[in-house]
Amino acid sequence: MGRILAIDYGKKRTGIAVTDELQIIASGLATINTSELILFLKEYVKKENVELFVIGEPKRLNNTASESEVLITPFLKQISKEIPMIPVKRIDERFTSKMAFQTMIDSGLKKKQRQNKALIDEISATIILQSYLYSK
Repeated sequence: MGRILAIDYGKKRTGIAVTDELQIIASGLATINTSELILFLKEYVKKENVELFVIGEPKRLNNTASESEVLITPFLKQISKEIPMIPVKRIDERFTSKMAFQTMIDSGLKKKQRQNKALIDEISATIILQSYLYSK
């Protein structure tokens, strides 16, 4: 069994989370510059056995695609071209940033630490991955 890697795609930064090889535990992996995302993923899949990419699907409350989807569509084409051997699954990511921020509050992080947008992105990716694992 391979790892599942989740991506919270953003215009500037992208949060990444990954499961263990048994696909039981979702953990934050990194937040990287979106411009370096494909290179990061190519290097990661060389080192680790990844069987699936789970990518957040931003939607509005009325279930239509949000304006962020325009940014994600070219990335989806690029990832399927550059890393074709790993399938992609989309997961609704509504409210993950709010949930990530609340997680930071609940875990006792100080206000200064909660302003770390990179950490919010990584936690959001972890929430996306946990949502996928629960849905299986």
